[in-house]
Amino acid sequence: MIKKILLGIVIVVVVLVAVIAILAALQPTHYRIERSATINAPASVVFAQVNDFHKWEAWSPWAKIDPAMKQAYEGTPSGTGAIYTWAGNNQVGEGRMTITESHPSDLIKIKLEFIKPWSATNATDFAFKPQGNQTAVTWTMEGDNNFMGKAFGLFMNMDKMVGGDFEKGLAQMKSVAETVAKQ
Repeated sequence: MIKKILLGIVIVVVVLVAVIAILAALQPTHYRIERSATINAPASVVFAQVNDFHKWEAWSPWAKIDPAMKQAYEGTPSGTGAIYTWAGNNQVGEGRMTITESHPSDLIKIKLEFIKPWSATNATDFAFKPQGNQTAVTWTMEGDNNFMGKAFGLFMNMDKMVGGDFEKGLAQMKSVAETVAKQ
């Protein structure tokens, strides 16, 4: 009797693992998260908030999650070649960002490397579109999903999770840039 129960449990576990593996394999191999905001400031002011990693602390949604996070800056002070590294609690993890392209008041491309809690490399872009006295900013992150990323996607919605952080960051960037523009 006990053998039949144990066999039944093993079969259920094997079927469950197989179903999760099949569903994970069917998930998209690429993801893209994008959020936009309109900021009442010239593109040059908004661009400056992103192009210099030293200014991110004022608006980054992750800076407030772990105030004890260790941060370091390498390379050029801003623009192409600027590097920012961080190591914090489990929520912010550890990683590195490098500005790979910087086109004033137009586009910034960043290589985003996560080290902990998982290893991943993503492309992050900030596009700036002047609209009179305002600037439309679009923050994008995209990358490839490995099997673990696909499995994670079955239980967590990356777009909502990271997209919510992007929305907070853009709202804080709006506040900072609009204050700077008034000075």
